[in-house]
Amino acid sequence: MDFTIKELNDDPLEIENVKDFLYGQIRKVYDIGPTPEFHYDIDGIDEYYIKPSRNAFFVVYYEDKIVATAAIRAYDKDYEFFRGIYSKEDTASVWRLMVDEEYKRRGIARSLVNAMEEFAKKVGYTRIYLNTHRYLDAALAFWESMGYEITVEEDDYDETNHMVKVLN
Repeated sequence: MDFTIKELNDDPLEIENVKDFLYGQIRKVYDIGPTPEFHYDIDGIDEYYIKPSRNAFFVVYYEDKIVATAAIRAYDKDYEFFRGIYSKEDTASVWRLMVDEEYKRRGIARSLVNAMEEFAKKVGYTRIYLNTHRYLDAALAFWESMGYEITVEEDDYDETNHMVKVLN
């Protein structure tokens, strides 16, 4: 199978298709619909990923169908335990890594992470932060296999693991 990874640009139709894909995946994986508190960046995809030069949104196509996405942007969280450690100048963060169930286990997520890491290095980030949830089957093992290390394990309702990778 030949997959194509493209960086999303300011094409309104493509942006709408990406939003539809993301909300469909969120419905499948988390069993929720659009929630502004958690999905503000999807509705503002151009503001968060396309316009800022140090941010990017990647889309994977199989033929004309979107099968996966991933985004990277400057770190903008305000977790107390990371204050003074991560900043938007040196740390990027991973967002919206979603692979359609039908296309999993084909190396797509690895290719997306590699594309994000190369982009991050090119624009001057020295590390990448992400968080994932222990209830997502295989997520932790995947990120560890990509060289990300757990920095904080929370016992919150979302079973959040915070991870980081220093870029070489």
